[in-house]
Amino acid sequence: MIGIGSIVWGVRDLDRAVTFWSEALSYKVTYRDTDFAILKPEEGDGIQLSLNQVTSLKARRHHLDLFSDNRDEDVKRLIALGAKKKIWTYEEDADYVVLEDPDGNAFCVVQI
Repeated sequence: MIGIGSIVWGVRDLDRAVTFWSEALSYKVTYRDTDFAILKPEEGDGIQLSLNQVTSLKARRHHLDLFSDNRDEDVKRLIALGAKKKIWTYEEDADYVVLEDPDGNAFCVVQI
């Protein structure tokens, strides 16, 4: 059996990314150095999120889908934490909202 052990997310501002993703996902920092951090769920099991500081301004090719049972409330909460709505063309019956984290990385909040 094979599964996802960690998602590695390239960020320009590591401190800001640690704060945002810890709050957004209810994760805690389990490792941190000057240019890398590992976040894991505060409770229970879940996929590890590794944050790697990068210097490139080019778009990073990664994407997260966050599943939510209350998408609209979670979108409001994430925006209050520093996310921004990304300009996006949605299909008529879209069950997701595209946001950007404070570092400009796109991710979706999907209604389940």
